[in-house]
Amino acid sequence: MKRVDPIRNREQIEAMKDYLRQKQQYAQRDYLIFMMGLGSALRINDILHLTINQVWDGRNVHRTVYTRERKTGKVKQFAVSRNLEAAIRDYVLTLDEQTPHDNYLFPSRMGSNRPLSRQQAYNILRNAADHAGVEGRISPHSMRKTWGYHAYKMKVPLPLIMEALNHSSIEETMIYLGITQDELNDVYMALNL
Repeated sequence: MKRVDPIRNREQIEAMKDYLRQKQQYAQRDYLIFMMGLGSALRINDILHLTINQVWDGRNVHRTVYTRERKTGKVKQFAVSRNLEAAIRDYVLTLDEQTPHDNYLFPSRMGSNRPLSRQQAYNILRNAADHAGVEGRISPHSMRKTWGYHAYKMKVPLPLIMEALNHSSIEETMIYLGITQDELNDVYMALNL
């Protein structure tokens, strides 16, 4: 896989949200895919394989979502933020009431209970990024990197980010986030002990 970039600019993130919310077709679905990526730190395959009952109990959004990562096999859980909760609720309420809750949250139109494809998710997010003027290598994996990047910028300790991303080392997380020697040098200079 080629290296992809996080979306560093918060205004561009908001522009992407606005674009996805205002689309004519599949607005709630596409918006929720983006919000799920930003709010969960999951890989796109894990997002696309979520089922309705993993996020919705029939009346309410779950406060915590549990899933098993397809790549690592590790159990992953994440708290649902208020913004993500609203996006889930808005989307689930658009679904046919007869839809079984063990169906995929983001079903493909190409067959019986198959998840939306990674390529379709790429198209959705690439179009939104283009509309928002986001430059760089943007793909669905950018959502996961965006989560990590903004957590890091908010001074979340690297061990917590590493745990959330299910990385095996701090070094892996630093490389993943693109933390450079220049940024580390800035820390040394700022401490000035």
